[in-house]
Amino acid sequence: MASALNVVSYRPVREGETRTPTVGAMPTALVRRPGPRLADGIVTHIDRSPIDLDLAIEQWTAYCAALAAAGWDVVEVEPADDCPDAVFIEDAVVVHGDLAVITRPGALERRGETAGAERAVRDLGLRVVRIEEPGTLDGGDVLRAGDTAYVGLGGRTNGIGIQQLATHLKEFGVRVQAVPVTRALHLKSAVTALPDGTVIGWGPVVDDKEAFPVYEDVPEEGGAHVIVVGEGHLVMAASAPTTAASLRARGYVVDEIDISELEKLEGCVTCLSVRVRG
Repeated sequence: MASALNVVSYRPVREGETRTPTVGAMPTALVRRPGPRLADGIVTHIDRSPIDLDLAIEQWTAYCAALAAAGWDVVEVEPADDCPDAVFIEDAVVVHGDLAVITRPGALERRGETAGAERAVRDLGLRVVRIEEPGTLDGGDVLRAGDTAYVGLGGRTNGIGIQQLATHLKEFGVRVQAVPVTRALHLKSAVTALPDGTVIGWGPVVDDKEAFPVYEDVPEEGGAHVIVVGEGHLVMAASAPTTAASLRARGYVVDEIDISELEKLEGCVTCLSVRVRG
């Protein structure tokens, strides 16, 4: 599948490169290449499995190519090779409009991931604020649907971090609502949202389905994770073919990407990029 995709807009950060701020230009996806210590990534709710690093990089490259083919400028953030989980860049920064909220990850081992992410969003011309101690917040716990940001309150994100995020997003009129997360790593490990605002989730790991105005179960765990890359255009994991077929039946264009090596580390399509829509 990757060979058929147009990767013209995929361009890594080069040594000494200076980027011109691009807010308002084509949508940008920030990504970070899997590092050499990927196999040492944290696993919390699943058993550890062997990781094939070369295959993980191949799958990550196909993911980047799918975003590029959908019209996104895919920008590679500087490596954080001492941090095994750094490929899951979404956890380092939350972007809304022209504001980037640099997180304070709940896992101490992941706090070294934020510096490179901050430099990348500054290069895009975004305003920057931070989650401050003792608050903790992982970007994977933040799900925006309509005018609400649902934020997972659980192992990685605490109440103080949620309060700080609410303060930062107040200027946009965004309502922030805490949602319990105890059965999955992050809120978006359990649920994501379709363009029409419907929240879809893998029922066994969703703590509170009634937290969402419109909620639907999906038949596969990987089917709970979608990203919107265009009008009616979704990207999701190849591990959920039944869910993909049902979404196509609803009129969506769906790209299925094999990210099986990254799923072994509780990763999904949402956490592999930070989407800045311009």
